[in-house]
Amino acid sequence: MPQHILITGGAGFIGSHLADKLLLCQPDTYITAVDNFDDFYDPRLKHRNIAAARQNPRYRLLTADICQPDQWQSQVAHTHFDAIVHLAAKAGVRPSISRPQAYYEVNVRGTQVLLDWAQRNGVKRFIFGSSSSVYGINPKVPWVESDTDFMPISPYAATKIAAEMLGHVYTHLYGMQFIALRFFSVYGERQRPDLAINKFVQAIEGNESIPFFGNGSISRDYTHVSDITDGIIAALGYRDTNYEIINLGNGHAISLSDMVRCLGEVMECEVRIAQLPEQAGDVPQTCADIDEARRLLGYQPRISLTEGLRQYVTWHQKEADV
Repeated sequence: MPQHILITGGAGFIGSHLADKLLLCQPDTYITAVDNFDDFYDPRLKHRNIAAARQNPRYRLLTADICQPDQWQSQVAHTHFDAIVHLAAKAGVRPSISRPQAYYEVNVRGTQVLLDWAQRNGVKRFIFGSSSSVYGINPKVPWVESDTDFMPISPYAATKIAAEMLGHVYTHLYGMQFIALRFFSVYGERQRPDLAINKFVQAIEGNESIPFFGNGSISRDYTHVSDITDGIIAALGYRDTNYEIINLGNGHAISLSDMVRCLGEVMECEVRIAQLPEQAGDVPQTCADIDEARRLLGYQPRISLTEGLRQYVTWHQKEADV
């Protein structure tokens, strides 16, 4: 049966990959993508992300800000959506510390606007892109969804918790299905240029030192974007309960030192380190317990860090030649 999905943040890193996979694997799926092409990084990169999708007749792009209903709601007034995948957000832990109000406006109020519109227009399924940052400095790893002892240390993390709670309200009041997927350190082709792996690859290529915040013991649960999009698609097919919070990670924490060493091996280059002080807002470790994702969604991450880095480096080098 045909379905129509609204993807917010649709031209971004995860949103563009999700659209491509849905268009490729689900020939009865139609997509409307909304993106405001925020200048947090070069909007031309986002336009490049969706160049292929825009050639598909089942794909439509709306250039609009979700916080400004008059920019987009009239354009979808006569479209029935089976589900919303809400990925639009102000991203980045560190920038949120200096601009907390802006992050609240987009990540909390923007979610409220979208939930309210979904409720009024009979959209019954809402998939929300949350973040592992909600766990903050909780020392009990791997992090389990049932542990509500949140210890966020950035405004960004706080906005994601608030949005998850808004979803619970709408489930309770209106029977809407709300699935919050907590993403863990997503990386891969098209990732934001401000993220560590992109910066490290460029530094190695330029024979420059890699900026190392802290002593290298910081660990992350690196999850390839292909595994994340598989998890989102599985969540779109989930029907059993109305409210769930589910970790989407790789299930293994890897230290910054080990990740950099692996990257150097993939690139067959010597890596030089420039050690710097730890940065505010950075948590010392992230690690997902993914048992719930396996049980509810049949989720199983497939891309190892070595393979994921190899794919990223190959893509990065091709992009440099364009």
